Amino acid sequence: MKIAILSRNSKLYSTQRLVEAARERGHDVKVLDVLRCYMNITSHRPGIHYKGEDLEKFDAVIPRIGASVTFYGTAVLRQFEMMGVYPLNESVAISRARDKLRALQLLSRKGIGLPITGFANKPDDIDDLIDMVGGAPLVIKLLQGTQGIGVVLAENRQAAESVIESFLGLKASVLVQEYIREAGGADIRAFVIGDKVVAAMKRQARAGEFRSNLHRGGTASVIRITPEERSTAVRAAKTMGLNVAGVDMLRSNHGPVVMEVNSSPGLEGIEGATGKDLAGQIIQFIESHGAQGKTRTRGKG
Repeated sequence: MKIAILSRNSKLYSTQRLVEAARERGHDVKVLDVLRCYMNITSHRPGIHYKGEDLEKFDAVIPRIGASVTFYGTAVLRQFEMMGVYPLNESVAISRARDKLRALQLLSRKGIGLPITGFANKPDDIDDLIDMVGGAPLVIKLLQGTQGIGVVLAENRQAAESVIESFLGLKASVLVQEYIREAGGADIRAFVIGDKVVAAMKRQARAGEFRSNLHRGGTASVIRITPEERSTAVRAAKTMGLNVAGVDMLRSNHGPVVMEVNSSPGLEGIEGATGKDLAGQIIQFIESHGAQGKTRTRGKG
């Protein structure tokens, strides 16, 4: 197969592993900087140009689109879909997962466990918003934040009111969520491929920090997850429409709660913690499911 990988940086661990895995299995693979792709949007012969040349025909495309380039990246991926190229994750699914509010609403509709979450627009509603999520301590998240940036733990009501008011004053959209104290600064990343959790790791925040992101000094270790956690992760990925996803969950007193569904989960931390060849499993999934024109949306939405 001819496989394209949309990645801003070919030297990233995840990108390199996917290239290695594809070549080991005999595929022709090319890394494309998504911002250097530009499109000919016509009804009869949609095309993509790259650095001055008309792109060759690919059988499949693996999107590794960073959050900061979601809009343009999904537009390029949509163009590949219109050309009949099989996407590992479809553009519509990536857009759903990247919109934190939309993602939580879709998960809620499917009855998937979530932390109590509030969303408001006016400072006048802050008091009721705080009460709605069970009071302080609580977590405040910028809708545009990634990798733990824009996430604040407000220890008391006064701090919560001040932070929410400041964000709203700056016209920033924020989610307010209950603080799951019993999680103890740890979360679970379940790596889903197709309809199975193929690997899972526990991420533990460093001392004095509540965010467990590995980029923020968190540590990763292999973990055995429960059948309920496994089912929750698979359902969350399916709700977003993602074939490959990293589902982040907390262990609460009332079962697993989903914090986020990541459409471009990194491979370095979880491959290192579990010793599993996840890049190889992703390529195997493409081999089994990828076919010309096999995309549900065909660029729609």
